[in-house]
Amino acid sequence: MDSKSMLRKLRYIRIVKNPFFLITVGFIVWIVFFDSYSLIEHHTIDQEIDKLEERRDYFQSEIDKDKQAIKNLKDGDATEKYAREKYYMKRDNEDIFIIEFDTLSTP
Repeated sequence: MDSKSMLRKLRYIRIVKNPFFLITVGFIVWIVFFDSYSLIEHHTIDQEIDKLEERRDYFQSEIDKDKQAIKNLKDGDATEKYAREKYYMKRDNEDIFIIEFDTLSTP
């Protein structure tokens, strides 16, 4: 071994044995893995927040759709149409024929 490589090794050993370096490395390891507010925990919480925000947006759009449907049902003709389609209601002097299509294909 030549003297330059020996000096490099000594320099790295001195850095690793430095108490400030050891405390800094220990602090970083503690913050990343073991602390109750660790980076891993933050990442998990951020993912959960993103999922909840997506659900909130979905439900908000569903609420908007339902409000629009309620607004449309305030009209008498729309209410009658909805009742006829959804609940098969009819007037006294008419007949209703329900046609169901077979979705299974026969070979």
